[in-house]
Amino acid sequence: MSIETNIQRVGIGAAKLAVAPLEDTSTFKNRAYAALKDVIVSLNIYDQPHEVRLDERQLAQSLGVSRTPVREAMAQLEREGFVHSVPRRGIYVVRKTKREVIEMIQVWAALESLAARLITQHASDEEIATLRAMFATFEDGAPHAKLDEYSEVNIQFHQAIIAMGGNGILVNLAENLFTHMRMIRRKTIAEEDRADRSIQDHLAIIQSLEARDTDSAEVLVRNHALGLADHVSRYATYLA
Repeated sequence: MSIETNIQRVGIGAAKLAVAPLEDTSTFKNRAYAALKDVIVSLNIYDQPHEVRLDERQLAQSLGVSRTPVREAMAQLEREGFVHSVPRRGIYVVRKTKREVIEMIQVWAALESLAARLITQHASDEEIATLRAMFATFEDGAPHAKLDEYSEVNIQFHQAIIAMGGNGILVNLAENLFTHMRMIRRKTIAEEDRADRSIQDHLAIIQSLEARDTDSAEVLVRNHALGLADHVSRYATYLA
């Protein structure tokens, strides 16, 4: 189901999110959770000049359900760190602090570098070849006009690295973390020529995976992630 995001702030009022009504009423809580999470992730929260407050009543009306499944979905999203409730004020989309973002990236570096090691040991040549295919149109650089397209390919690449490692527990550990990472990656990819450097990093990673060079692949993937942590530390002035 396609969900369009439309943020409209009026004074200090809640953000009005345009979400489609739920067609299947059998799993209201799960479907409300999935719909709201998709909308929150698509908000580009780090580009918003103000806190984004969610209107529970408006969301329930937009989804075509009662407030109960929306409230339950919000509780789950709060446990996962996507929203937080403020007594007598409402529910807000979480903006991670700079320290929190850097710590998430550090953990991601450890998980993804382990996945790279596993890929060199267990993934097929055909699986690894799909990584290079992702970058066929970007090997000569990423023109500004293609930045949005590259941003999505960049995210897909890192998801594929984790999945291709073939370790189910690793995939589960990374799933929620990557959703947070997705939001900061989308913000940072256009900063300080990171797109061009990211492409070169990715191609070097792919080459090491193709060569089954386990130590090199592990180091390159880890350093690539930690490079993002360093970038955030130096340039992310929009983070508290």
